[in-house]
Amino acid sequence: MSDSSLRLVWVYPDLLSTYGDQGNALVVERRARQRGLGVTRVDVRSDQPVPTSGDIYLIGGGEDRPQRLAAERLRRDGGLARAASNGAIIFSVCAGYQILGHEFINDLGEREPGLGLLDVVSTRGDGERCVGDVLADIDPRLGLPQLTGFENHQGITHLGPTARPFARTVLGKGNGTGDGTEGAYNDTVFGTYMHGPVMARNPQIADLLLKLALDVNALPPTDDRWYEALRAERIAAATQPA
Repeated sequence: MSDSSLRLVWVYPDLLSTYGDQGNALVVERRARQRGLGVTRVDVRSDQPVPTSGDIYLIGGGEDRPQRLAAERLRRDGGLARAASNGAIIFSVCAGYQILGHEFINDLGEREPGLGLLDVVSTRGDGERCVGDVLADIDPRLGLPQLTGFENHQGITHLGPTARPFARTVLGKGNGTGDGTEGAYNDTVFGTYMHGPVMARNPQIADLLLKLALDVNALPPTDDRWYEALRAERIAAATQPA
């Protein structure tokens, strides 16, 4: 795989990078290099145009005002939407996940248009925030082990008919709708509320994005002992009685 090369784009780290979500970019980059893949990582700040030639785009979480600013600039820029139409792989977390939907509630209490790359609509819940560890079974069609992560959000995300649940919760609130769904995806665009960072806890997600970007069914094996130890530790901590 040494002849292959990938372009990894980390979108708006100055606005959307809470709870260590930039770790997702580090994990994808490392997992690629472990397979001998050449990787060019591009960190795109909010005052820069989003390139349309990337293979994998990552978006993190953020507070309410930065989320609104990010949505406004992404709509105006148009680069991420064009990349999606070209078949790029996009993985988003929390505020980034809401931005990829049709709309969400911004810091002014108003409905803010999203990018419409996922068939979801996010509102703001009236009850307690969704906070704590999450365990969830990822859609079997994706062929991944149980998801472990950490959620901290007030939003509630409703899935439309063309969005598939990324996972079904065993523990935690997920999308907050009470139906057990967590996140959403279509063929190339993914969203989740999971921090952690989620790919450090679940490196198989990074591998999935790599396989989709390379259009291959499998990747060479790597040494996953560190990742598996972290997964086991976090799953055990989440399932221990309070």
